[in-house]
Amino acid sequence: MRIRYIKYFAFLLVLIAACSCNTKSSKTDQPVVYKGLYSFGPEIKSFKDCDSGREFWVADSSAQLELQYSQLNFEKPYEPVYVEVEGIKSKSGKEGMGSEYDSTLVVKKVIKITKEIPQDMCN
Repeated sequence: MRIRYIKYFAFLLVLIAACSCNTKSSKTDQPVVYKGLYSFGPEIKSFKDCDSGREFWVADSSAQLELQYSQLNFEKPYEPVYVEVEGIKSKSGKEGMGSEYDSTLVVKKVIKITKEIPQDMCN
């Protein structure tokens, strides 16, 4: 009978450990502030993270990033701008325009967008 309680206790510990792992992974779905360079044009929607130097495909779920970029009135496409955005990184799909990138930055909110690129942050 004592062995039965030990097995029951061990099962509960494993169950609790499994549940605690699931709550940690759901926290990664929370938007994070990213600072970097955004470029936009007919075939490119890319973000270069100032901290890591990594490049990401951009999906603009806020519907504001592309709009605010176009309002800066560039003469030609693909001019980089400095942005601070709230977003979530996810794995890129295997097909489509973003498939060239390992990850996609899904923008939830635009915090800042400017033509002036800070030299101390994004060289």
